[in-house]
Amino acid sequence: MTATYDKLLRQAQQARRENRLADAERDLVEAIEICRKDGGRTELARALTRLGQIARDRRRSDAALLHYEEAVALYRAEGDALKLAHTVRHVGDIYREASHPDLAESRYQEALALYHSHKETPPLELANAIRGLAILKCDAGEVDVARALWEEARDLYEAVNVAAGVAESNSRLAQLTRP
Repeated sequence: MTATYDKLLRQAQQARRENRLADAERDLVEAIEICRKDGGRTELARALTRLGQIARDRRRSDAALLHYEEAVALYRAEGDALKLAHTVRHVGDIYREASHPDLAESRYQEALALYHSHKETPPLELANAIRGLAILKCDAGEVDVARALWEEARDLYEAVNVAAGVAESNSRLAQLTRP
């Protein structure tokens, strides 16, 4: 299973980079079928999150949500807190983009709690989760909370030299200070 599965994931990744989303989807569906037959819950969750990303790329948020939610259940069962947090954050992004702020916020809060409870949390992962919540709070008109979140995200992006994240954070902060 591993060699075929790995090959399918590599092919899907390459196809996505080349914007051949149907090919990527085909390869991921095949990888998922292999996992469902031969076990491998962590591998299944990884393929599901990638298929969820393809669904998001294709603007099929309902399908994306199904894939990500199944992956959340698998990561939760496996006890992989960092992968769980990453996947839950993506679920929050999907809910935010679909204008379901309460569902989005609960996912962001869960992801942040998981990240904060783990010493190995990569700063970029934490920054991305904070970013999603900052956008949500900004959209809700909670300016003071949004400002604090954007400042925290900016500091994390600076720490890992992600210029695009720093620039977005500064731009959002500038917008929040305008009358």
